[in-house]
Amino acid sequence: MNEPQIGPKEALIIQGKRDTVLEVDDLHVYYDTNLGPIKAVNGVSFRLRRGESLGLVGESGSGKSTTVLSLMGLIKPPGRIVKGRILLNGLDIVRATDREIRAVRFVKMSLVPQGAMNSLNPVMKIGEQIADTIRAHIPKSTNSSIKSRITEVLESVDLSPSVVKRYPHELSGGMKQRVCMAMATALRPEVIIADEPTSALDVVVQRQVFETLKSLQESLSASVLLVGHDMGLMAQFVDRVAVMYAGKIVELSPTTEFFEKPFHPYAKQLIDSLPTLGRRRPLTGITGLPPSLRMLPPGCPFHPRCAKAMDQCRSVEPSFVQASGCRSVACHLFPKV
Repeated sequence: MNEPQIGPKEALIIQGKRDTVLEVDDLHVYYDTNLGPIKAVNGVSFRLRRGESLGLVGESGSGKSTTVLSLMGLIKPPGRIVKGRILLNGLDIVRATDREIRAVRFVKMSLVPQGAMNSLNPVMKIGEQIADTIRAHIPKSTNSSIKSRITEVLESVDLSPSVVKRYPHELSGGMKQRVCMAMATALRPEVIIADEPTSALDVVVQRQVFETLKSLQESLSASVLLVGHDMGLMAQFVDRVAVMYAGKIVELSPTTEFFEKPFHPYAKQLIDSLPTLGRRRPLTGITGLPPSLRMLPPGCPFHPRCAKAMDQCRSVEPSFVQASGCRSVACHLFPKV
């Protein structure tokens, strides 16, 4: 019996599904208040491929950190996941039990949090904290194997093994962030989520931390979801960029194409607000303020701040559609192809 023939388009679709390690589908996360729900994440969908680095950018309050907490199963009341799926190698984080979620944290997916000092226990030595992470998931680990792994993982983030005997307050900001990276990768996860890992560091240390993160990704063959504001660092370290605004992803593009020609007006204004070394020009900010996530404007949520807004933008919310090749955008300027 002859096997059915698979065309090149179908082959790409099948290959894309096999290569997907994390899939987020129509995620909605609300925070309940006395005045009504705050729609922090309002229909987010994306895929993270194996070995890929994806950047998630946007202004403060756009829903980036809530998305991260949802992926890690850390949404607590008054927050709630209203609907959607988060598939990690087939496990739906939204519907998984607490026990199932704890089993995949650090092992399959780990978080490098924002603000390393707030993430480390100030009264425990660094070695004890990393050892606790390992024992929590591999209870039968011997002391010698734990010690060996701690030494290995500290060296992988360019820290001396002597750091195990020190407390967090004895380390610099950059060293504390590297310790968080060591803890996040101690069990060799497939997905590393870095939530603004360099927000409190100077520019030189930021570069060093990002280089370390890139090295860890390559050594583990891991996928990285990098959340942040720094468009310059995103341009250097991620394969694709997802732009969030008012709880939604409004553009998703390969990095090179994104910075050469952003599609969404909001994405263009984010890039135009960056200083450049090549030519002198006045800096341009984004007019207005982000909308209230409790009372979003009708139509496109960006239209009150958009210089290219049309009548349609003020009444009809744009769909997130494929605009060109591997690029998708939610804007009436780009009809579905």
